[in-house]
Amino acid sequence: MLPTISKRTWLPEMWDDFFGRDLRKVFDDDYRSTIPAVNISEGEDHFTIEFAAPGLDKKDFKIDLHNNVLTVSSDVKNENKEEKENFMRREFRYSSFSRSFTLPDSVDTEKIKAKHDNGILNIVIPKKPEAVEKGPKQISIS
Repeated sequence: MLPTISKRTWLPEMWDDFFGRDLRKVFDDDYRSTIPAVNISEGEDHFTIEFAAPGLDKKDFKIDLHNNVLTVSSDVKNENKEEKENFMRREFRYSSFSRSFTLPDSVDTEKIKAKHDNGILNIVIPKKPEAVEKGPKQISIS
């Protein structure tokens, strides 16, 4: 019977010597995940969507709104090239994702704002004034 070799125990020394340590990351489940983590919260008068996307700039994002569906996407292509005498290494990196969110009718789609700061894309979606919950009102008795 042949021994089974899992993806995490492939003769690592020989693998690293031949292909390099970086190529092994391609087969690692955590490395393949390219969809940024998202936090969604609701405030009194707005919703907030935060994307954790380190390494991406604001120019890498595209935000679309169509029929109350907000879509955030990114498509990044990078090429690193290193040349030395009798040696050339070229690495390509393609990263893309798309996330869509159906917005409730209670939001004011004309006032949506987005800001990118330190790897975080922050989208603020205000609620319509009539959708904002008002505190209790005291009614006087006559």
